[in-house]
Amino acid sequence: MQWSSRVMLRLLIENILDRRNVFMKIKDIGRVVTGKTPLTGVNEYYGGNIMFISPSDLHGDYLIEKSEKTITEEGLKSIESNSIDGISVLTGCIGWDMGNVAMCNSRCATNQQINAIIDFNHKLVDPRYVYYWLKGKKDYLFSIASVTRTPILSKSVFENIDIPLPSLKIQERVTKLLSLIDEKIRKNHQINDYLEEMAKTIYDYWFVQFDFPDENGNPYKSSGGKMIFCKELNRNIPQNWEYTSVGNITKCLDSDRIPLSSHQREEMKGTIPYYGATGIMDYVNRPIFSGDFVLLAEDGSVMDDNGNPILQRISGDVWINNHTHVLQPVNGYSCRLLYLLLKNIPVSMIKTGSIQLKINQANLNSYNILNIPKEIRTQFINQIEPMDTKIIQLQKENNILVQTRDWLLPILMNGQATIED
Repeated sequence: MQWSSRVMLRLLIENILDRRNVFMKIKDIGRVVTGKTPLTGVNEYYGGNIMFISPSDLHGDYLIEKSEKTITEEGLKSIESNSIDGISVLTGCIGWDMGNVAMCNSRCATNQQINAIIDFNHKLVDPRYVYYWLKGKKDYLFSIASVTRTPILSKSVFENIDIPLPSLKIQERVTKLLSLIDEKIRKNHQINDYLEEMAKTIYDYWFVQFDFPDENGNPYKSSGGKMIFCKELNRNIPQNWEYTSVGNITKCLDSDRIPLSSHQREEMKGTIPYYGATGIMDYVNRPIFSGDFVLLAEDGSVMDDNGNPILQRISGDVWINNHTHVLQPVNGYSCRLLYLLLKNIPVSMIKTGSIQLKINQANLNSYNILNIPKEIRTQFINQIEPMDTKIIQLQKENNILVQTRDWLLPILMNGQATIED
């Protein structure tokens, strides 16, 4: 079929208009709300079924479906003007959480360290496009923040950021591809969360309730197994069991860690995960460690909301900075069993400092924990090892997916690559 010159011209003009970016301020495509914390002394405000999102929740999947803390209807009502209902894009705006971004499709609230974009003008913008644009602008957000002792991006500065917007059709094409990758990452995380919960349930049954299988295959404590009080652990343990220290079942490799500045990492871009205290910070072109490890955060963010250590179970070729302890199990312990044992340590017992918390090697190594007899330990490891193997497999798959998404993100956003219908 022959197309007329007029039709060809119209199609060319439409194509140009589709790809042309219109710059709009965030406040002109949605409304910015800075979070607020309900009064912490009012117990009735906390523990409900409404998510209360803090910067630590921005480290997970692109879509937040659960938060570490929750509030009640009364708690939400107390900060009603700062609450969120519907699609939102959440951005960390203080300290090292600056520029961490996530989406939420549920009714929720955030603390004051997060700016949320809500009430989007859907005739102009796909909220997912705003999310992906902000996700690639962490360094830019740092550069426009005010800095005293801690970088802070105020609401007034944040809402006046100019975002280049192509046509809705282009926005939707871009976000559809990137969202498919993020959805696969999210599904893998869900599977791993389930597997980790299964491993923890078995661990608690065996070594908290002490209903591991006895010599007849019956649950030890429930079947009348004798317990004795261990003063070093301040708890009852099975007769003839002993305690040990963390240092006796681990090898600490902290002396091999090497921190890299953001500039150094930029010069060393690659596919090897670069780990910090709470997760992967970047990817570099060569490893300094290879093997199976448990990482325990040393300083900065050292504990979760339950007061337990921030831990990572990792495997393969990696680079690790100096903000997390690098541990390998010895004397017949596995990484997953070590992870579960360490997860029960109260950070208050091993930390130093009151404002800037730190867990030093000496305190960690000297902390007393349960010494599980070899036969029982081997049975447990054999039972949970398939779960641990699957968790590691999905972690590595997600690392590849994250790198693919982060490679595509800038070239799709700046128009270097296009997606056809």
